[in-house]
Amino acid sequence: MPSADTLERFIALVESNAHDQAIEDFYAPHATMQENQAAPRVGRDQLMAGERKVMARATTIASRCVRPVFVNGDHVVIRWVFRFVWQDDSVTEMEELAYQRWEGERIVAEQFFYDPAQRTPQPPPGAAT
Repeated sequence: MPSADTLERFIALVESNAHDQAIEDFYAPHATMQENQAAPRVGRDQLMAGERKVMARATTIASRCVRPVFVNGDHVVIRWVFRFVWQDDSVTEMEELAYQRWEGERIVAEQFFYDPAQRTPQPPPGAAT
């Protein structure tokens, strides 16, 4: 079960948009990450590489935790709101729930729940539609 301090440090790192660093610092080497019902990705190194790939496509990222955070033993649920501005100035705004299973102070499994329609980038503000 993660300590309250560990959760706050994790959330602060994600909110600082250091998503890859949050994976490195808080996920177990054998951690899994899953988007909705897709097959999980396995291994912290793979998770960091995937996160860095997404981050490289964005010019800006804004990440916000919507509180409260729900904790029940080794299980944590965090509601996140993200805003990505991509290199072509299109924008993706997403809201998701992250369902995590922790072993001690490390995340070992995480599944995200969100409406996949949110992943479609929207034209830049002021662009002709």
